[in-house]
Amino acid sequence: MGFMDRILGGESRSTGDYVELDLEDVAADAETKMQLHIAEIDGQEDVIAIKDAVYDGDLVVAEITRLRTEDPTIDHAIDELRETAKEVGGDIVKKGDDQIIITPTGVGISREKLNR
Repeated sequence: MGFMDRILGGESRSTGDYVELDLEDVAADAETKMQLHIAEIDGQEDVIAIKDAVYDGDLVVAEITRLRTEDPTIDHAIDELRETAKEVGGDIVKKGDDQIIITPTGVGISREKLNR
């Protein structure tokens, strides 16, 4: 399993799977301009929070495994997020059956793997 697979793919993860790093170990020259948010979509309120983050200029990786693929809720959620990405000039891609990635203005998502 590669580095990106551990971050974005595979099995479901919980907050306990992430390690908090001491910020004193990280040199920060300036305040960050973009954040990466990890989200789960369980319903409409989650879609609203994701849209707000993208409008604020942040990137979101959202897990959609809690919603069934035949559930119209997931289609509606993806359509809303696709429209949001289009409005801000960002990008959206569905990664497998369990995740979507939504980017803000000026950030595109390559459809090709780096090692291929």
